[in-house]
Amino acid sequence: RIGTTLDIDRTAQELADLAAERFADFVTVDLLDPLLRGEDAAVETPFVLRRMAQGPADAEGPEPVVRPQEIHRCHDGSATERALATGRPSRHQHDRSEDPRSVHSTMVVPLRARGTTLGLAEFHRCGTPTRYDDEDLLLAEEIAARAAVAVDNARRYTHARATALTLQRSLLPRNAPLQSAVDVAYRYLPAGSDAGVGGDWYDVIPLSGARVALVVGDVVGHGIRAAATMGRLRTAVRTLADIDLPPDELLTHLDDVVLRLSAEEGGDQDGPNDGDIGATCLYAVYDPISRRCTLARAGHVPPAVVVREGRAELLDLPPGPPLGLGGLPFETVEVDLPEGSLIALYTDGLIEARAHDVEGGLAALREVLARPAPSLDAACDAVLEALLPSTKPDDDIALLLARTRALGADRVATWDLEPDPEEVARVRGAVSSQLAAWGLGDIDFIAELVVSELVTNAIRYGRPPISLRLIHDRALLLEVSDASSTTPHLRRARVFDEGGRGLLLVAQLAEQWGTRHARRGKTVWAQLSESAELPLPIL
Repeated sequence: RIGTTLDIDRTAQELADLAAERFADFVTVDLLDPLLRGEDAAVETPFVLRRMAQGPADAEGPEPVVRPQEIHRCHDGSATERALATGRPSRHQHDRSEDPRSVHSTMVVPLRARGTTLGLAEFHRCGTPTRYDDEDLLLAEEIAARAAVAVDNARRYTHARATALTLQRSLLPRNAPLQSAVDVAYRYLPAGSDAGVGGDWYDVIPLSGARVALVVGDVVGHGIRAAATMGRLRTAVRTLADIDLPPDELLTHLDDVVLRLSAEEGGDQDGPNDGDIGATCLYAVYDPISRRCTLARAGHVPPAVVVREGRAELLDLPPGPPLGLGGLPFETVEVDLPEGSLIALYTDGLIEARAHDVEGGLAALREVLARPAPSLDAACDAVLEALLPSTKPDDDIALLLARTRALGADRVATWDLEPDPEEVARVRGAVSSQLAAWGLGDIDFIAELVVSELVTNAIRYGRPPISLRLIHDRALLLEVSDASSTTPHLRRARVFDEGGRGLLLVAQLAEQWGTRHARRGKTVWAQLSESAELPLPIL
């Protein structure tokens, strides 16, 4: 009857309800407030208590002074103060007054578990004429001892879950980063108290070339360990995304990360599968210029897409193995998405529920996504309301909705270049004219310097074909592509060196710069803000 859940309030109320049936006319259960807040150090006087339960509701006794969830303090020298200080129960008899509802017999019993005093329970008799005796006190101690273990289990679990939830939320993105490729909305719901916090995560990662990466993943298991593993995998995904790897290659490297984590956790190096860490992941990259989305998944549930209003479909992606198996390939699929398409990424907790099976969950998801919604946030709420029968899901849920945008041809300029040093002067003039057309004449000089260095490096050290692309997004993006796979890097030029200063100049002038590799060749890119200025060392 006591301890049927890991909820502290309910466990305390179960103690009060059980005792009030035949043992007491009125029961109160108070717990030390510092312990409820997670302060496990020795509790100092005066003792501060929180009323967790009392009952029954229709008791004929005196009206209680303290209400549920109210905080109160023990008076010096009172029976409750002595019980908490000594850990010993006490029995008290009171003179009956003319009021038949007055209490005439009371037992104050501390709740102790694992050497810690958690609080106390008070048993009162008013309507029952029989007073408590020593046998009643022994019985009350037995009930309190069993109840205290259940309360302590609930308290420990609540603190562990709160810690895991705090860790989980601290590792998830709080605000969507600034980018122009998609509009996003997202939701994260932890599992109900019985299941515990899991390792679901989502992410939105801006990439070079005005692209964006959309990520959803799910670590197997629950608790602090799952949340910590989620944080490590999310960091790994962001690191790999900075290298601009294709989705299938990124998942391959992420699979290696999970294998290493499994080996570390398991402590057994006999084989790659001896660890017990597993995860699923879906990684998608959307390009607003080509309006193409490139996706790969590792054992994760498929994404849903709404291209036309009134019709939602699941993308037919190769499932891929879950992360942590090792040695198995991942496949990439490219999908053309018109502007305004809706992409839904989610974890399996959304479609797996007691009210329906997976197929029923997918059908319900497609149905609700097909309905028009005034905003992405409203669409998120509609999905959760339709698929979740209660506010406490059986498993963690991460939901990420993204509506695609497009960058028109008027925001992009491209030139094919000959591998000739004389092309540098020609392309500088072309860039200057384009920036004037875009109203970016203020950064004309800086942009020409960066373009000159990047194009010169491509002609000297790269291989044809060579191309230059300018993208007018939130900032000015400059990209020079060639067929060589050699990655340029910064180096310190000596005083009499004739080269080696180009990338240093680019790094000084650009907000960001980097290299991304394609199946054939590479692209060196730089980003300039519309308020870019020459730094003082260069001046």
